[in-house]
Amino acid sequence: MKDASSSIPMYEKIFNETRSLIETGVYRKGDKIPSEKELADEYGVSRITSKKALDLLAAEGAIVRMPGRGSFVAPDPSDGIRPGAAVVPSADRSISAAKERMIGLVLTDFSASYGTRLLYSMEEFTRKNDCFLVLRRTFGNQASEESAIQKMRSLGVDGLIVFPAQGEYFNAEILKLVIAEFPLVLIDRKLKGVAAASISTDNTEAAAQAVRHLFGLGHRHIALLSPPPRDTTAIEERIEGFVRAHADDGIAVDRALWINDITATLPDAFYESNIEQEIRRIAEHLERNPGITAFLAIEYYIALLAKAAAERLGKRVPEDLSIVCFDSPTLNVGEGYLFTHIRQKEEEMGRLAIETVLGILSGNQPAAEVRLPAELVPGSSTAVVPGH
Repeated sequence: MKDASSSIPMYEKIFNETRSLIETGVYRKGDKIPSEKELADEYGVSRITSKKALDLLAAEGAIVRMPGRGSFVAPDPSDGIRPGAAVVPSADRSISAAKERMIGLVLTDFSASYGTRLLYSMEEFTRKNDCFLVLRRTFGNQASEESAIQKMRSLGVDGLIVFPAQGEYFNAEILKLVIAEFPLVLIDRKLKGVAAASISTDNTEAAAQAVRHLFGLGHRHIALLSPPPRDTTAIEERIEGFVRAHADDGIAVDRALWINDITATLPDAFYESNIEQEIRRIAEHLERNPGITAFLAIEYYIALLAKAAAERLGKRVPEDLSIVCFDSPTLNVGEGYLFTHIRQKEEEMGRLAIETVLGILSGNQPAAEVRLPAELVPGSSTAVVPGH
């Protein structure tokens, strides 16, 4: 078992050490790397943790995940997007071309479940418009977010796209950008009372769509699982959609079935001890509320916690308990398991973000708020309530 005393989350430790083994040639192109289970056993962690590490490696192009076969070192991992890399250059333009614009991207994190397609789209559209994309992850830490924005400004970026860290307030650097009328686009959240352009999913309707799907399967006792809202508009809107769907169908909302303070999946709290605590807490919640037949998980990794908790109690998903979540990797190696989930239009969101920044730079007035519809993708985690 590897030492788990490091101050960084174990998924990040596994990610860093595995990537180092790839970059130093211990794992060569085409080599199969350890599976989720093997990494979990080696580091003494849950498969949720090892899975997140592999998701990050796949998201940056270091490995390729093949259903039923495992994970392999990509043919050329250096082609992947490197988190924290200074510049993602155009394929056919010199990086020294000072006249070309740089657009900064500050985001909490990305993975195979959400963010990879967003990044791909942004890189594609900056390249097509002879721009460079400058990327920095914050891991959900607002101090890191402030520092990243400051460094982007000192680097001379022409515009900024920010996926804000979750918190009760926006950080001061974002407010400074708005006051200075710096070309800025917010992704996933809007700034209440301030005219900053934002692009997000129609989270209220998306959550309502997920709940209506469960209603159609006969579920009436649905538990909501979410992080603390903390004035985070995306989470607030998903909770609103959950409540609205119940009201529309004349079904009473039982808030006693909710757990809306899950923190283990936040980027700065994804530690093994926290994961175990949340799994145990969800399992105890199910034991106290045996009438629950379904979960709506606000995020993909929360759905993994719920599934682990159900299985710990001997409940089968979806036969005994259905789960719907936001976002899910298209394929999960090994199990080949796909949650029924809300798929956000990441590619369109990325394209619109780049186009909006470029439009502001050209003197165009952007739309204050753009909301994109989402799609419900049926998977293996939902079924008709027994006897319905």
